[in-house]
Amino acid sequence: MFKRILVATDGSRLSKKAVAGAIAMAAQHDADLVALTVVPHYPKSYYEDTAFTREDVSRIEKQWADTAQRGLDAVAQRARAAGVRIKTATVNSNLVADAVIAAAKKHKSDLIVMASHGRKGLKRLLLGSETQHVLAHSTLPVLVLR
Repeated sequence: MFKRILVATDGSRLSKKAVAGAIAMAAQHDADLVALTVVPHYPKSYYEDTAFTREDVSRIEKQWADTAQRGLDAVAQRARAAGVRIKTATVNSNLVADAVIAAAKKHKSDLIVMASHGRKGLKRLLLGSETQHVLAHSTLPVLVLR
C-alpha cells in the first residue's frame, strides 16, 4: 500500500514511539523509510547583554546538528535491523511543520508519520502543535501516534 514513509523525529521519547511504528509499518508494507529531523536555527538575541558571537551561534547550531545526526543514525540502525531500507535527512528550519511537508514532497513519500503530545486547551494554544499544522496543511496522509 505504501511505498515510501517519512517519519519525523526529534529524538524525544514520544517521537521514538512514532519511529517504532513507522519502522513496523515500513517492514509490513516493504516500503522505504525516510527519517527526518528538523534542526532549528539558534535564536539571535537583540539585547546587548546576551548577544552571542557568530562563532558561538555556529558552535551551538553544530552541536544541535550533531545531536540530530546521532539520533538519525540510531533510527537507521533500528530500521536496518528490521530489514527496512532507510534514508535519513536533516533540515535546518524554524518552520518545523513546513519543513516536514516539504521533505515529504521532496522524497516522494506517500505517508507522513509523526508523534503528538496530545495537548489540549490553553497548553495547545500557547505551545502550538507542529503535528496539527502538518495535519491541516499536508496533501499527503498523516498518521499521528501517541
